[in-house]
Amino acid sequence: MLLSNDEEAINKARFWATQSREPTPWYQHEEIGYNYRMSNIVAGIGRGQLLHLDEHRALKKSIYMYYKKEFADLSLTMNPYLPCSEPNFWLSCILLNKNCKVKPMEIINRLGEQNIESRPIWKPMHLQPVFKGYDFISVEGDVGRDIFVRGLCLPSDIKMTNQDLATICEIVKNLWE
Repeated sequence: MLLSNDEEAINKARFWATQSREPTPWYQHEEIGYNYRMSNIVAGIGRGQLLHLDEHRALKKSIYMYYKKEFADLSLTMNPYLPCSEPNFWLSCILLNKNCKVKPMEIINRLGEQNIESRPIWKPMHLQPVFKGYDFISVEGDVGRDIFVRGLCLPSDIKMTNQDLATICEIVKNLWE
C-alpha cells in the first residue's frame, strides 16, 4: 500500500506498478515498469481457481480448436505448437499470411464495431521505446516484428458461448469475401 497527499506521485507509482504501460491497444512501454499488483486476496482466489484448472484448460482448448476449424480456409495460421507438446491454450492468436489482403487492424476494428475486444499481438521488447538505442541481435531476421505486424489475439474468454464464437468467426470470415 502506498499513501500520499501528492496525487502526481501516486499516479506515477500506479503507472510504474502497472508495468508503465502506455495507453495504446498494444503493450507499449516508454519507461521501465513493474508488475506489483497481486494481493493476498488475489493469491487466495488463484488457489481456489486451481481446483478448476483442468476444466478451464479444456474450455480454452475447445475455443482454440473452434477457431482453427472455422478459419481453416482463410489465409492465416493459428498460434502453432509442436506435436510433442501440449500447450495450455491460454490465448488463441492468429497470424495472417504475408500475402493476405486483410490486415490485423481491420479485424480488430470490425470486431470492435460489435463491442468485441481483440488486440494486436504483444509488441516485442526490442521495439519498445524504453529500449530504443539498445542492441538487438537476430539470427533469422526480425521475427518478432513480423509477428507483431501480422498477428492478433482473438477473444479467448471461457465464458464465451458457442454463439459468441460463431459471431466472432462470421465477422472475421466476412472480411475475406
